[in-house]
Order: sequence, then C-alpha cells, then structure tokens
Amino acid sequence: MQFQQLAYFAAVAETRHFTRAAERVRVAQPSLSQQIRALERDVGAVLFHRIRGNVTLTEAGETLLPIARRILAETEAAYRSIRELDELGRGRVRLGATPSLCTGLVPAMLAAFRREYPGIELVLHESGSRDLQTELSEGALDLAMIVDSRVQDDARLESRPLFVEELVAISPKSAPAPVRGRMPIRALRERPLVMFRRGYDLREATVNACRAEGFDPLFAIEGGEMDAVLELVQAGLGLAVVPSTVVGNRFRRTQFTEPGLSRIVRLAYRRDVEQPRAVRALQEAILRFLGDGTAKLPPGTRSLVGVQA
Repeated sequence: MQFQQLAYFAAVAETRHFTRAAERVRVAQPSLSQQIRALERDVGAVLFHRIRGNVTLTEAGETLLPIARRILAETEAAYRSIRELDELGRGRVRLGATPSLCTGLVPAMLAAFRREYPGIELVLHESGSRDLQTELSEGALDLAMIVDSRVQDDARLESRPLFVEELVAISPKSAPAPVRGRMPIRALRERPLVMFRRGYDLREATVNACRAEGFDPLFAIEGGEMDAVLELVQAGLGLAVVPSTVVGNRFRRTQFTEPGLSRIVRLAYRRDVEQPRAVRALQEAILRFLGDGTAKLPPGTRSLVGVQA
C-alpha cells in the first residue's frame, strides 16, 4: 500500500468519478485506474462498485476511507511542520465551526488572527458539531469549535472550554416585546417558533427545554440554517431561540428567567497528532482573544479561558 495509491483512492471516493479524480490529482485516468486496481490487490478486496459509470464505495472501501484520510492528513501535517520550521509567514489552518459561531464570534477571532499572521491561509468549514468532530477525527480539520453537548467520546480528540453563551428569544424590533422583563420557558407554549433543521444543536436545546416544561413547541416554520432563521424572524414569522452572540442590534432580545438557557463552546483538536506551528498559532490566538479582553462579548456570554474543564 503506497501513499500515492491512498491519495488516488481518496480522490475517487470524494468525486465518485475516475476521470474527475484523475484531473484533481493531475494524473492520466488510465494510470489512476491502474493504481486503484493495484491497491485493491494489496488489500485483497474490491474498493469500488463500478456499474455503468456509477462509482460507489464497497464495504471495504467505506472501512478504508477514514484510515486513508487520517494517513494523508498526518503526512500533510508533517510536511507543513517541516515547511514552517523557520517562520510563521506561511502555512494553512483548517478550522471547523458551527453556523451560529460563524455568524457570531468567529469572524472577529479570525480577523484578529489575520492581522497578526497575514501569510497563513485560513480555511473555514461550517457544519454541525457532530460532523465537525468526525472530520476532525479523520484528519480533515485541524481545529473545531463545537458545542459542549455534542462532545462525543473519541480517544483521538481533546477539547477545552472557550466560553459559555446565553440562549435568548429574538423577535423583530418592530413587534411588541413577547413579555415584560425575562420570559419563562413555558411562555413559548402558545408562541409559534421559527425552528432550525433537524440535527441542529439549537433545535434540540429548544425542544428539550420546552418538553422539560411539559409541552412540545409550536413551529411556524422549520428546516432553516442560521441565516435563514434570522431572516424569517425579521420577516415576522415567529420567535427563535438563538445564542446571544448572533443577535447584534437587529432584533429585540428577550432573556429567559433563571436559570435560563445556555451552552458551552469548546475548542477541539487531535491529541495524537503533532500540530504544525500555524495551527498552534491559531489556537493560541483564539485563547488570547477570549482571555485578554480583546473580545467584546455580549451580555450573558462569559469567557471560560483559564477555567478548568
């Protein structure tokens, strides 16, 4: 089994097409096919179903893919570490974050990092916490900012708390406040909600809080991502429960009665891989941003940098 063969295999698995995979890795398609067949002989199993141009992974291929991705990612990390020994004027960091974080604090964090290290390439991947952990574990990401409730047991991963953020109900500024002062969760019983798609951390947090009060919430509309939910609330379709970090000045913010709703955001990384200097630099910059007062955190959001997990 050769490194080049694993790279070709991963390219075919991701494109589901031999010709497009060959174009991606810049090799002639017959040579790529020959190397894939050689890899199949080495592992003793067929890796792809090839039916009328429809390429899909076999069970053996599904088993090999995360292993191949880890090997490729660790090899790339080794090359990057060597290239970055002398300076931090170059490099590449792949950061994963949830959609609400990308709408909230992440842009300011990355802007501060970019000012300090303009030569480092940043790649931001937006997805749910569970998917981000999988991609981090497989080596497709260097760091991931995830929600605490979604931290799954994985011997390859480690995480540390960054901040706790309050969840609040938002409504258009042009509409009357839902209640005076703080709002109890039970006040959501008769209020239609703009609800995120299934699998969204905020959807589960809202639904679970309502069910703890003995009712299922009423949805005015559901299935949106963060940007869509904010626009739907602005259009007057209903309330939404979101982190305080995404609210800004566009919406009326209503806090929940104590103990309220909140969530912890953590920074996750691989414990079994030596991080390149550029990755370490971003990790340190994020901690500095939250720990030295640089971040202008909204009410209800509190840094946990320096606090024991």
